[in-house]
Amino acid sequence: MAATPQNPAASAPRRKVSRHRGEGQWAMGHFTPLNGNEQLKKDDDGLNVRTRIETVYSKRGFDSIDPSDLRGRMRWWGLYTQRRPGIDGGKTAVLEPEELDDKHFMLRVRIDGGALTTRQLRVLGEVSQEFARGTADITDRQNIQYHWIRIEDVPEIWERLEGVGLSTITACGDSPRVMVGSPVAGIAEDEIIDATPALEEMKRRVLDNKAYSNLPRKFKTAISGSPLLDVVHEINDVAFVGVRHPEHGPGFDVWVGGGLSTNPKLGVRLGAWVPIDEVPDVYEGVISIFRDYGYRRLRTRARLKFLVADWGAEKFRQVLQDEYLKRQLIDGPAPEQPVQQWRDHIGVHRQKDGRFYVGFAPRVGRVDGATLTKVADLADAHGSGRVRTTVEQKMIILDVEEAQVESLVEGLEALDLTARPSSFRRGTMACTGIEFCKLAIVETKRRGSDLIDELERRLPDFDEPITINLNGCPNACARIQVADIGLKGQLVLDEDGNQVEGFQVHLGGALGLEPGFGRKVRGLKVTAEELPDYVERVLKRFQAERADGERFAAWAARAGEEALS
Repeated sequence: MAATPQNPAASAPRRKVSRHRGEGQWAMGHFTPLNGNEQLKKDDDGLNVRTRIETVYSKRGFDSIDPSDLRGRMRWWGLYTQRRPGIDGGKTAVLEPEELDDKHFMLRVRIDGGALTTRQLRVLGEVSQEFARGTADITDRQNIQYHWIRIEDVPEIWERLEGVGLSTITACGDSPRVMVGSPVAGIAEDEIIDATPALEEMKRRVLDNKAYSNLPRKFKTAISGSPLLDVVHEINDVAFVGVRHPEHGPGFDVWVGGGLSTNPKLGVRLGAWVPIDEVPDVYEGVISIFRDYGYRRLRTRARLKFLVADWGAEKFRQVLQDEYLKRQLIDGPAPEQPVQQWRDHIGVHRQKDGRFYVGFAPRVGRVDGATLTKVADLADAHGSGRVRTTVEQKMIILDVEEAQVESLVEGLEALDLTARPSSFRRGTMACTGIEFCKLAIVETKRRGSDLIDELERRLPDFDEPITINLNGCPNACARIQVADIGLKGQLVLDEDGNQVEGFQVHLGGALGLEPGFGRKVRGLKVTAEELPDYVERVLKRFQAERADGERFAAWAARAGEEALS
């Protein structure tokens, strides 16, 4: 039809009319997948990929794996492809996934609450040595992480692990990840309440349950009855923190909406006190809110923290009570602030039964299968066969008689697993880094270990609590925003104008005592080679300028930019 003055629309471009589909919230009736990840999960539940791994991929090899399983559903069973060797950090964001993929996998074993027997630890060590080229890193969520895993070996690895009660189920993926818990639950002298029964029931209800296997994104859980607040509850999607109610006694304070990555948020209190036998109900309610109301349109907004930020704690609690629990929660007190900065249980500590537990520090979480086996031997010789991992990439041996303590400490020292570490050995963490991670830009594990050695040599008398966290990319797996010195890997220019590995610096972050995010000094970046010089310089200024008893985080918050540069 020709355009006429009476019909101007005939010559105008046709405007596409589309119905707004919101944030993809199921509870709002938006079930149509709004991105490839949501379509992948709708096409087939991630838990179902196990059958294909066992019956097809492990028999036909890596090249037989369907791409939707390879870079998607296999995560529901703890498997990620690892980075192909030799690809530098400058290509991380440039290459396609298939160009970054190696034909080997990272495999994550979930260790809920960090609880292990020596039998389990030996199997972890054996799997490492037989199938993972000796790798076995301790993560900052109490897991054990292997590399160099072949798809052909995965069914045998699962059989070995599950034979001793371990699993890789939903260790990754848009699912309930490992539930971190106090590594000294049930044994610590100062414990408010032992959360173990609640943690076990939470696992029973949600693991291998397809009601919770398609969440908008990952879901992180923490629970602890320790007054040390030893599970970094402030940065989990949901956390249960031990408190004493003035009328009802020991129970848990509920927190929701914490998380780091590129848009960090601290969790918020719901103001509710929950007795231990009701914790699993509240947990299911919170995870169900995330499943039903969580944002599924954009992956960058698909974490629970964004829903909590938009709703606020009051509305979140109301929805939890009205739609999911069908009852009101009891108002309760906030947890008391811990009296010490270290929350890692390192050193020798008396248990409530009169025996002792001994916490020790590997280097930036890096161990190997042979070492894990030797730790199991030490635990059997000196304890009762119980071992724990921590959220600080550390380990603990439980139930040591007083007469056995010194012998155990000496045995650990012989393995370079000191129970009396320097502040630098104790407080330095590192993510996987460019060695294996496809998202990383810089090397982290070796840098962190070398930094410990340099700082111990240069500052042998430094004994203040200090956390130094190295991350290979912006995603904050090593919690850079809440470290005293957080180091975010990126490529920087050296003094000759060459592009080299380096770090953006975050200073003065903290959890526990006055939690908050570190500050970034304008333009402050250091090359990897300059890192020891920089950290030494800043720590010396802290020592010179601090007030009596002042923590590094407090000093960094008030110090001038010149002092921090």
